Amino acid sequence: MSYYQLSENERYQIYSPRKAGHSQKAIADLLERHPSTISRELRRNTGLRGYRPGQAHKLSELRRRQAYKAQKVTDGVWQQIDILTRKELSPQQTASYLKKHTRVSLHHETIYQLIYLDQANGGDLYKHLRLASKPYRKRYGKYDRRGKIKNRVSIDERPGVVDRMNLIGDWEGDTVIDKGCGGALLTMIERKTLFTVIVRLTGKRSDLLAEAAVSHMVSFKNKFKTITFDNSLEFAGHETIAEGLEANIYFSHPYSSWEREINENTNGLIRQYFPKDTDFNKVTGEQVKFVMDRLNSRPRASRGGRSPNELFMGLQDDLLAV
Repeated sequence: MSYYQLSENERYQIYSPRKAGHSQKAIADLLERHPSTISRELRRNTGLRGYRPGQAHKLSELRRRQAYKAQKVTDGVWQQIDILTRKELSPQQTASYLKKHTRVSLHHETIYQLIYLDQANGGDLYKHLRLASKPYRKRYGKYDRRGKIKNRVSIDERPGVVDRMNLIGDWEGDTVIDKGCGGALLTMIERKTLFTVIVRLTGKRSDLLAEAAVSHMVSFKNKFKTITFDNSLEFAGHETIAEGLEANIYFSHPYSSWEREINENTNGLIRQYFPKDTDFNKVTGEQVKFVMDRLNSRPRASRGGRSPNELFMGLQDDLLAV
């Protein structure tokens, strides 16, 4: 049996019997290949529309070129990739940052190859990839049964301009709760820039949350126009927040977390640092600030490779500084 790389002609020979329903072993016997070669080929090169030989060959060639290019990366560039990845930037974000700030042009697949080569050599850089972390399970809305929030204004009455995200000043707010320890974080995300504020709460009482929200954000209240909260009773003090930050506050519908999708996604990023079993009563302000700084300095593909700090505050972050 042969083990050299499949040719494009062999991929066409795989296609017809595969479409006819033949087993992988039968195809392997036909091509005089090991069954694992056929299995690996189908696993790695089958697209959304099934196994297509032309597409499969192009994918294989792309990976081969990227793997070769990965081996050619200089030590200096590898060091930069190492620094950025350990700051939880994805390969896509790393590639974008390097191109913008160092004029190094690398495909994100090349960076993936480098990280996997590092793993094969005993390195731990792969642990900083988001795929290596336990995925965040998105909540599909919640409704607090302890009572109703007085004087709440529905998201239905929120100005339509907020949805377009043309201007800075429209925020989404939520809480991240620990598991039975009574602690929580208040998370506030500005919709246009993705700038994130995280506040460690000493309890889940609505008056404490309102006081903490105002005290942490009053210094830039000029950048608040609207805030959209979920329906937790922790936000029952919304009128205090509205007065302190001079903002209009709206509430999403119960079981409609997609109405605050940016906030939900950001909470998932925060959970990478503070898993479900975290006791927030033991989390320090310095730890919270560290996570907040990480998120706000991270370049975002959805924002043209610019970071929330750059968009919200006009700051340029030097992520390669150790």
